[in-house]
This record gives sequence, C-alpha cells and structure tokens, in this order.
Amino acid sequence: MAFQEINSKMVQATVAPGQRLFSQRGAMLAYRGEVSFTPNLRGGQGGVMSMIGRRVANEDTPLMTVEGSGTVFFGHGGHHVQVINLSGDTLYVEADRLLAFEGTLEQSTVFLGSQGGVMGMVRGQVSGQGLFTTSLKGHGSVAVMAHGGVFEVPITPQRPVRVDPQAYVAHHGDVRNKLSTALGWRDMVGRGSGEAFQLELSGSGTVFVQASEEKL
Repeated sequence: MAFQEINSKMVQATVAPGQRLFSQRGAMLAYRGEVSFTPNLRGGQGGVMSMIGRRVANEDTPLMTVEGSGTVFFGHGGHHVQVINLSGDTLYVEADRLLAFEGTLEQSTVFLGSQGGVMGMVRGQVSGQGLFTTSLKGHGSVAVMAHGGVFEVPITPQRPVRVDPQAYVAHHGDVRNKLSTALGWRDMVGRGSGEAFQLELSGSGTVFVQASEEKL
C-alpha cells in the first residue's frame, strides 16, 4: 500500500525508484529524499484521451507525476483524506475529489451520461458539478478528499442506495448509477442538491459519501 494515513487530513506515500505516483497539483505538503514533481500532460496511464476529458470537464490543472526515492506527504485545503485500496476492481471518483493515486492504476475519464443518460447531463448543468468522473482500475491505492469525513454505504441487489449528488465521493463494485428527480422542472430551478436530484446506485458494491453537501 503506497499511502499511509497520518491523520484525517494528511497521508504519507513512499516513492521508490522505478515507481511513480500521480497527484493533484498543490497536494504536496512536504517530502524527504530525492523526489521530483513534473506536470503530467498525458493524464496518467489513460493517455491523451484522459487528458482531453479533463480539459472538457474544466480541469485545466494537469496531474503531477511524482518520482524518485523518498517520502511525500499529501493533503489539500484542510480537507478530510480517505485512502481506498483496489485489488483489481475499478473505482469511480468525482474528479475534483482525487488527491493522489499509484501509477500502477489505469486512469480514464468517464462521461456520466454513459450510465445516467440525459439526467447525467442535467446533473452537471443544474447541480454545478462536472459531467466527467475519473475511473481508476487495477491494483493499488487511491487517496480521495471530502468535506467533514467519509462513510461507506454498502450496496446490495436488494437494497439500492440513493445519495445526494453533491455528497457523492466515489463508488466501486458491480454498480449501476441513475439520476432521478423528486421535483417537477419548475421546482428544480435553483436547487442542485438532494432536494431536487438523487443519485441511485444499484447492484453490489460500496459508495463513499461525504458528511457535507459542500463542493470542493
């Protein structure tokens, strides 16, 4: 496991020769050893298409490639940091909540409309959040950010979970997502949270939810 939680707002990562990490720009708090930080224009293992997706999603700041030999401490904005370990599965994480991840993971950008249809587009337009989610697949660990802490909610075939889209952080497993509204179109004006929209997750897996509706 590359990331070790130091406290609720900081993680430590060991960097070894021949290995690399990717982090959000500005996430490095301190480091020891011979470590380099280089803007990554290829978007991790996802290549140029992942980069294009991030540009369309208004994520103009590239990831940083972290290489060398030493120890790096990551955190950002005083937000809560949660470490998620992957064992060959895929994690879908709200792109602006991604703090850092191991270079062993394959990164790509997923258009929410691919599962959510038109409602995926509505989410981005009305709630003010992006249309794109980052997926990370393989074996490795990921550090994500949230407001007020993170709690895990299990998703089972018999018990789908409904989440306020602005409280959604990430999910993994064999899960389908669908956005629905509990209000009429006239009532939705000016409402971007769970008052108007609910993200329904069904199947088998886990969803990570932050203890706040505040966006990063």
